[in-house]
Amino acid sequence: GDQSWAAHLVEKGRPWESPLVTRLADVRREIKKTAQEHGWAVTDAQLDDRHLVRRMILKKCVFGVDKNPMAVELAKTSLWLHTFTVGAPLSFLDHHLKCGDSLHGEHLEAVQRNLSALGMLFQQADMARLDSAAKSLAQVADLSDIDIAQARLSKQLAEDAHEQVAPLLALLDFWRALRWMIPGWPAATPRQLSRLGDETLRLALAEIFSEQRNLVGTLASGRIDGTSPTIEAANALLEQAQRLANREDFFHWRTAFPTVFRSDGDGFDIVIGNPPWDRIKLQEVEWFAERDLAIAQQARAADRKRMIEQLKHRQAPLWLEYQDAVARAEANARVLGKSGDYPLLGGGDVNLYSLFVERAQQLIGSHGIVALITPSGIAADKGAAEFFRGISASGRLGTLFDFENRYNPGGSYFPDVDSRFKFCALLFGGAQRTFEQSRCAFFLHSLVELDEPDRVLALTADDFRLVNPNTGAAPIFRSKRDAEITTRIYRSHPVLVDRSCEEEKRAWPVKYVRMFDMTNDSGLFLKRTELEQQGFASAALNHWKKGQIEAVPLYVGRMIHQYDHRFANVTVNESNLHNAALGEALPSILKADADVFPVPQYWVLDRSIPEEQRENWAIGFRDIARTTDVRTVIAAIVPTVAAGNTLPILSGIRASDSALLLANMNSLVFDYIARQKVQSTHVNWYILEQLPVIASDAFAIPISGHCIANFVREQVLRLTYTAQDLKPYAQAMGYDGKPFQWDDMDRKQRMAALDALFMHLYGIEADDASYILDTFPIVREQDTATYGSYLTKELVLAGMAKIAAGQLPLG
Repeated sequence: GDQSWAAHLVEKGRPWESPLVTRLADVRREIKKTAQEHGWAVTDAQLDDRHLVRRMILKKCVFGVDKNPMAVELAKTSLWLHTFTVGAPLSFLDHHLKCGDSLHGEHLEAVQRNLSALGMLFQQADMARLDSAAKSLAQVADLSDIDIAQARLSKQLAEDAHEQVAPLLALLDFWRALRWMIPGWPAATPRQLSRLGDETLRLALAEIFSEQRNLVGTLASGRIDGTSPTIEAANALLEQAQRLANREDFFHWRTAFPTVFRSDGDGFDIVIGNPPWDRIKLQEVEWFAERDLAIAQQARAADRKRMIEQLKHRQAPLWLEYQDAVARAEANARVLGKSGDYPLLGGGDVNLYSLFVERAQQLIGSHGIVALITPSGIAADKGAAEFFRGISASGRLGTLFDFENRYNPGGSYFPDVDSRFKFCALLFGGAQRTFEQSRCAFFLHSLVELDEPDRVLALTADDFRLVNPNTGAAPIFRSKRDAEITTRIYRSHPVLVDRSCEEEKRAWPVKYVRMFDMTNDSGLFLKRTELEQQGFASAALNHWKKGQIEAVPLYVGRMIHQYDHRFANVTVNESNLHNAALGEALPSILKADADVFPVPQYWVLDRSIPEEQRENWAIGFRDIARTTDVRTVIAAIVPTVAAGNTLPILSGIRASDSALLLANMNSLVFDYIARQKVQSTHVNWYILEQLPVIASDAFAIPISGHCIANFVREQVLRLTYTAQDLKPYAQAMGYDGKPFQWDDMDRKQRMAALDALFMHLYGIEADDASYILDTFPIVREQDTATYGSYLTKELVLAGMAKIAAGQLPLG
């Protein structure tokens, strides 16, 4: 080691000196010599160790890739400014800063194995090209570029390295291009190869992958000599593949940076970045908004498709451009999904950032560290569950700092993104890099908050498993107290659906139903004007009829609130491209009439509802909600069920039990727990099913001789049955009377009584209940504006005091 060698030198009478110090002295001396020859004034202060070490680190250790050539040039400029050294030229950086699509690339070893399976030879001399290139690039990295001659030598060595690997890059580009051009590529056997595409394509592939052909040499030259129809087809395929590769700019990491991934290197020591937060699938509204606003402003997807079909019928240039954009996006998504590069995060409707996260995990060395800025969904979304569970349960998660896109005293970190959007600083280790605990903080607005002792939590793998047993996702505790209350609840109560065991456990026998997709099923939706044009007449209970055909209102999330299926009408603002449909709250004075119903945006023919989903009533809950809204979990009983995807349905439960579950879901304590889980703008089913609920047997325990279950059912019935369209539900509950009169204060008191009861059932003491109630600032603000004080809190705490005294919280 260095110490023993240093001791040896001391014994010889020569003091040991660090090689770095010697190198810095040599660099400093050469720069000063060059400056003297040219008459430049250079001082020792301008050539201190800090300047020179930065320059050396830049040349040897910093790598970067971007698809945008301008971004690469800007990165070079920034790094040159940061490492500028008086008396020395700008460092050569092209060996480590490259342009390309870092998500699209091939592994040479995998292509080699596939070629072998097709019966083709891959010469060892071709593999040796990487070693030769690595040696040249290692020399480039060691040069300090202290004069023009060294900078030119760096450039020459880098060009030599590129020339060495150019034939291999041509092979990898061709292989990747075939993935785009031929669904089902790569072929694993000669027989599969002979079955791909049409006859022309099969003949071209057979010619290119002939056993007698040196494929690397053929691809390096770009064509096959000859004039036969088969050879012409093969050359056309080669040319098409090359154009595609040039357009998409594929980037093959292991070939581009052989010094990192060959010999004793197993990847980068650290990978950092802020990847794009865009979906791969073409966003139709956004695309047309820049080209044809009339199409983009259609609120109903079916209307947009009709107008696009008109473009197709005219063969308009915009149609051709749109077709090309769709084809390119679909091919991109297919290749990324089928390439095998992204097994953890590459499924479904993928966002680009998740692919960059998995790519970073592949690029990092076993003891390295990844640090990225991504949407907070990486720690909470169902599609990211396997990945996140892999790093959280293994101890590889180092840091998760979750931010809202706004900072105090105002403004946002990313001005073009909604201020309520949440993103995180994510740090995790390579396969062998672990941490004793994960440092986590959530809902941060500024870095200063990280210094607050109550904000940063130390969570273990067991903590993640406890609060999210199905997915292992991250909870979003705002403070240590939130963590203590929430984990205590989880230890005492079952989750709604537990899938972590071999045999699934359900606390309540509910079935999740997502009925109509607001985009894909929009052809089934009818506006009021369309119903009138088709001869339908307005009928009772907000329905429309035409003979035996009946249309029922399509409920969506914004139409409901707690125990209230008549919360709002739906209005349409066509100028809003992203959210044309808005909610217009019905005033209480109107809801006092049991024959007043909310006006939906659409109706649906009852025969369009699948037979197995036809019900007179069901529990519906809002899919779209945020932890910063007045409430996060919002549920109600909805009638004659036809519901869009923003109002998922829970069915398969008896009316008497539905009242207990509905009250549980609408309780403030349940909402409080949900706010530790919801990262985005959606209350997804995978989130809801992992929330702790009160088991059915707990409702059998009496208070002051009164059955808790019956008390809850009475309150839910009175809160829910306020209009004629829910008569079937009231009858299923055993009540055959008139709807209950809408009364705001009466509803306030009954909901507060239920909140007090569920605080008791969850085992929450008064001081923790007071804290939980204070985490709902909008409820407090609304109460103060209406009643002059935080009435909800007063009523709940008073109800809890009654329960503690052995009484029911109401009456």
